[in-house]
Amino acid sequence: MYRDNSLMPKEAVRLVVLGTLIQGGPLRYADLAGSVRHFLDRIMGPSLDLMGTSLEMLRYEGLIEALDGSGMEDNALLGPTDAGRAEFGTLMRANVRAPSADGLNKLVIALKLRFLHLLDVESQRDQIDNLVALCETELARLGDLKRADVGSDVGSDSHFASWLDLDIAQAEDRLAWFQGLLARL
Repeated sequence: MYRDNSLMPKEAVRLVVLGTLIQGGPLRYADLAGSVRHFLDRIMGPSLDLMGTSLEMLRYEGLIEALDGSGMEDNALLGPTDAGRAEFGTLMRANVRAPSADGLNKLVIALKLRFLHLLDVESQRDQIDNLVALCETELARLGDLKRADVGSDVGSDSHFASWLDLDIAQAEDRLAWFQGLLARL
């Protein structure tokens, strides 16, 4: 993890693998690899950073195990170990970083929401509360940028100001959605 206890790309991949197995039960090696690749490609697009973690490495580390067969060569049925379940809990409780251009933040949020129901209700509330706080911080940052832009030479008639208004509206919508989710838990 990064110093701020947020996920690195390889840990996001671990979360996809472990969450997929915990949520859906054991899967064949090829089916798991295909499912993980499909999800990651649809959220972030092709990324070399995310393709570095192999299922074999997770097996070697004792996070997943072959329930029959031995691995890729015989398309073994894979499932999470107790250590893998514990690692899943740690990864789900990791912090989310402020939005970034690389898309990792979007992936981490998508993973938290995809597997949130696998946590106890109190942990679910904690995670959503953290996402609410993240949205509030993002809105404060964008609001400060808008106030600075309005006072600049460019002013509020620029394309940037219009784009910033769109970004603020999206952040407000996300905040309201997370607050609604928190109220429903």
